Amino acid sequence: MSLQPSSSVVSVPRMLLLLLMLPPPSLVMTSSPRAMALWRRSNRVSSISACQQTAAAYGGLTVRCSGLRLTQVPVGLSNHTTRLFLNKNLLGFLPAYSFSDLFLLDELDLSHNQLSLLEAGCFFGLAPSLRYLDLSFNRLTTLDPDVLGGLQVQANLTQNPWHCDCSMQMSIPQLDVDESSLDKVICLTSDLPNLGAVGLPLVLLVEDWDLCQSVRRTSEMLTMVTMFIWFFMLISYLFYYIRQNQAVARRHLEYLKFLESRDPFRPR
Repeated sequence: MSLQPSSSVVSVPRMLLLLLMLPPPSLVMTSSPRAMALWRRSNRVSSISACQQTAAAYGGLTVRCSGLRLTQVPVGLSNHTTRLFLNKNLLGFLPAYSFSDLFLLDELDLSHNQLSLLEAGCFFGLAPSLRYLDLSFNRLTTLDPDVLGGLQVQANLTQNPWHCDCSMQMSIPQLDVDESSLDKVICLTSDLPNLGAVGLPLVLLVEDWDLCQSVRRTSEMLTMVTMFIWFFMLISYLFYYIRQNQAVARRHLEYLKFLESRDPFRPR
């Protein structure tokens, strides 16, 4: 009779694997968010072997991981990488310190993914070198200064479902990205949906509207305020003119009565 391994015996290796994949309790209890992020990166499954790596003439390295259905940024990327293409994958989230080792990275293409959340610090370490960032064709809805702050890049931000609200308006002055990059941020939704905001570039919308106060601040509004002030001044002047005339007329009447009382020919 052949012996069949019990289910409990078979499940032991799987349990050990799961335990090895969990972070140590000391790391969870005492470590900083950066340490946790670095631990997550070191325990990701590496897919760098599937990427195409090409040495550039000036000594840098171009890495193409396009269309590999990646759900995470692959580990094992060379710190000599100057151009990284992660477009056309299934990335939905970028954790902090995703590219912190790539201090020579000049171009980063994250287009045509499913990115809906960029954790603060996900581009940490790239500010000195990064010059071009492609985030087009994703699912981003807001610009977070904690994510893009400090990046003096030309960014492609088109084809995202941007929601234009007060937080987006407040973010603009805090971003160092190239001004032309913000011209392509089109409002798909807005806190002012019934006032023609949808479909407008964010930079044009905030020129016309204060999204934090829902108040329009165009020349038309200024004209209306000016007209109201002039109308108020006109009404005030008319009231003043009437009251002054009434006072003059009253004094004139009193003077006529005084002259009449002094008339020597008036019958007694």
